[in-house]
Amino acid sequence: MAPASSVQYLIFDVEAVGDGDLISRVKYASDGLTGPEALRRFRDELIEQTGRDVLPPTFVLPISVAVAKVSADFQLLDLAVLDEPKFRPHVITHGFWHGWRHYGRPTLVTFNGRGYDLPVLELAAFRYGISLPDWFNTNAPTYEQARNRYNKTSHIDMMDLFGNFGASRMTGGLNLLANLIGKPGKSGIDGSQVQDLYDSGHSLDVNNYCRCDVLDTYFVFLRSRVLQGQIPLSREQELVELARKWLEERAAAVPAFQHYLSEWGDWSPPGEDERVAPGIE
Repeated sequence: MAPASSVQYLIFDVEAVGDGDLISRVKYASDGLTGPEALRRFRDELIEQTGRDVLPPTFVLPISVAVAKVSADFQLLDLAVLDEPKFRPHVITHGFWHGWRHYGRPTLVTFNGRGYDLPVLELAAFRYGISLPDWFNTNAPTYEQARNRYNKTSHIDMMDLFGNFGASRMTGGLNLLANLIGKPGKSGIDGSQVQDLYDSGHSLDVNNYCRCDVLDTYFVFLRSRVLQGQIPLSREQELVELARKWLEERAAAVPAFQHYLSEWGDWSPPGEDERVAPGIE
């Protein structure tokens, strides 16, 4: 476990499943549906309406949260899933928020965490009676509030960064960004399969998928630091190699790391003659 003082960023991803009983009570109160029946109807309605059965964060429970601990100099220190192997939503929720405090409220890093992952964990905290005054610090000046969209000390959402805070659409998402830099992206499982995998007793597969999403987010985060001039490309490549060695050392015990390394693609910058083009004269 990384020392609390060394963790500057928590890069995380959430996978969730529908709360059928809640859906039955809220959406189909007069229909007498069981939880599984209500969930199935809601998913069918979403497919008909949108072509996808992704449930909104208001109707789900977190059953997988993977968290990478990253130092101030952007080195990967640790990556784990919460409450393994039981994956209980209330324990996962408590563990996430307790960990955020334990490490001194480090900067959270996500891809679309503002639109999905954090609402899931915030509503879960509400559901389970967890007090979060340091996250819901709404009495503070606007720019100091942890949930302020532009407060980069509390949360960096890669989707906001690359989508210009909603001004453009980040078509392709994390999968595209990961592939641009030679990382696996979506390989084997995607979010649309999580509910069915969970229902069939494959929680470990869901959590392994979640680990891989966090790794993609970490590498995209590194390249974004190059983009913003916080580290040179040469340092990013050193950090990528350190992370690969870290994964190799643990791959025998963690199937997700084995899979990620098997899909790993090398990336190298174009040659100097290709990168240096005539400027505007």
